[in-house]
Amino acid sequence: MDRNRTALIMQRSQILWYGLLLVPIAFLAVFFFYPLGTIFMRSFRPDGIWNLSGFVRIATSPYYRETIIFTVWQAFLSTIITMALALPAAFIFTRYRFPFKSLLMSLSTLPFVLPTVVVATAFQALIGQRGIVNDLLVTFFQLDTAPIQLQGTLTLILIAHVFYNYTIALRMITGYWINQSTRIEEAAQVLGASGWRLWWDIRLPVLRPILLASAALIFIFTFTSFGVVLILGGIQFATLEVQIYYQARSIGNLSLAAALSLVQIGAMFAMMLIYTRLQSNISGGVQQQSQVAITPQTWRAKAMISINIVLMVILLFTPLIALIARSVNVDGNFGLDYYFALTENTRNSVLFVPPLEAVRNSLQFASLTTVVAVILGLITAYLLAGRGVPKVIARWLDPIFMLPLATSAVTLGFGFIIALDEPPLDLRSSWLIIPIAHTLVAIPFVVRSILPAIRGVPQNVRDAAAILGASSWQRWLRIELPLISRGLIVGATFAFTVSMGEFGASLFVARPNLPTMPLVIFRLLGQPGATNYGQAIAMSTLLMLVTAVSFIAIERIRTTGIGEF
Repeated sequence: MDRNRTALIMQRSQILWYGLLLVPIAFLAVFFFYPLGTIFMRSFRPDGIWNLSGFVRIATSPYYRETIIFTVWQAFLSTIITMALALPAAFIFTRYRFPFKSLLMSLSTLPFVLPTVVVATAFQALIGQRGIVNDLLVTFFQLDTAPIQLQGTLTLILIAHVFYNYTIALRMITGYWINQSTRIEEAAQVLGASGWRLWWDIRLPVLRPILLASAALIFIFTFTSFGVVLILGGIQFATLEVQIYYQARSIGNLSLAAALSLVQIGAMFAMMLIYTRLQSNISGGVQQQSQVAITPQTWRAKAMISINIVLMVILLFTPLIALIARSVNVDGNFGLDYYFALTENTRNSVLFVPPLEAVRNSLQFASLTTVVAVILGLITAYLLAGRGVPKVIARWLDPIFMLPLATSAVTLGFGFIIALDEPPLDLRSSWLIIPIAHTLVAIPFVVRSILPAIRGVPQNVRDAAAILGASSWQRWLRIELPLISRGLIVGATFAFTVSMGEFGASLFVARPNLPTMPLVIFRLLGQPGATNYGQAIAMSTLLMLVTAVSFIAIERIRTTGIGEF
């Protein structure tokens, strides 16, 4: 009788476990694949019958061909400039010891995790028409107008892209290069190779795999750039992302927006395949013989280090410093007026939502997103670790759950508004659509943070606990949970940070009376008046500080090497 009862309990536990495993799969199917499928059908069947007019218009219209060409061109330029600036910096971080090296490398990652609206606002505060640099030049030279006019130019877009992606190239190249043996280079130097010959014939061929992989990743990020292009460039520099938003929200041409989305999805998947192939070739080129950094001896080495450090500080930190300085500069005097103004309705609008209320909205959405993303991400991580499913199935599921990372937030938001508009999934007017969209974006970060920790739990520890009589629930609660707790905290922090700064999808799905911090910043930047601009600067500073604190927490927790980001 006891055996039958035990078998029944085990059977029920197994059924419950399989039911749990199906939850993240169902979530992905309903809120990711269904909206993408709806985009697909809207592209080919806009009126219920097969119609390729949207694609024909894209192919035959010079305007949309130019949009695609510009999207590729600006991504290519951004990638080339970023790689050219990051490669010398990677060299000095690999070869030399210098003061504050570790701190500088750690802080260099902060720009990459900042929300796009904060980055755009920071550059406006630095070199915009009302920026600090222009104010100083006007005052010093007694000019009538601002001499630096970069707003709405490709130059400013490229500068912001380099700011964002510089750390990607720096970290990837440095991490690869530091594990390469220097014997070939030393032998070439003995044979007389030096200068450009040494770089062209030895160093660049050795670094080719990581250079191609990092360039592909940067190209992907800049190809799908939205917030930076929309705020700093405008519709005159529309990428595919901006054009999808413009067609869907401003014009209401959903069929054309769907066709553009499908074009971008196809391009993104093709580029992700290229990146994955390049990434898989990197592990074979790592020698696992870490180079020993040396103290610079020659004036050339010292000059190279100094130039690169100055460049990094100017590129990565002056926009953020300018943002903070501008937020407390009221008519040339120090003050917190812009922060206090976050509670004011300066336009006396009936539909006005105080900016400070957007802070509360963002915190609530981020908190809910964190809880849901951690629960779904934890179950997904166990699924991908092969717990309860064959490992061959887990290997196929792994890239499927990473697909939201390869899909633009704008495309995801557009899919929501055209797919989730009928019962029983009529969520377009519900506030729940915001945390759902944020959760989709956050789950891959949570999974990649938890998965290595789960795989690192020794099987003999689980077996020993089972022999001592611990149930499955007790083994997980008392053994596995403490061992994976760091990964859980990192994943939760990632989810919270991603939700706080998410802009592209929120711009599509957020209700006017429930704006998030990035949306309010975007609205304030588009309105005239010094107070609106000051409120945008103040809120951007608050969002930057929240992101910075979250990132610092992640860095401290990740010192043990937990996580794959």
